[in-house]
Amino acid sequence: MKALMIEKGTPENVVAKAMLNAADLLLIERPVLEKTIGISESTLRRVERNQIMPANPKSTELALLFIRLFRSLDAIVGGEANTAQNWMHNENSALLGRPVDLIQTVTGLVNVIAYLDSRRAIV
Repeated sequence: MKALMIEKGTPENVVAKAMLNAADLLLIERPVLEKTIGISESTLRRVERNQIMPANPKSTELALLFIRLFRSLDAIVGGEANTAQNWMHNENSALLGRPVDLIQTVTGLVNVIAYLDSRRAIV
């Protein structure tokens, strides 16, 4: 999978770019991303256009969690984009749903990250 490119800039720039890149690499549609990080369609369009997060700390915190999800999944699948995309969009019996659906709530996002973190910790 193509790595997230971290560029110089303000923290808001870096978060916005990383979040948008992660969504693209995981084939997360914009309405799902909007719901996941708690912003409106028009706000997401501004984020895409300006490459900067809104001044809402809660949205930034959720965006950081989404980026963490991407990084954990990417580490598990060894950078295989198709594997990560399939994992996100297919039913997961351990999580009792499709991760792409589950991440649209804060509880679901945190649970998916906890699951991925537990899978990374296996030795």
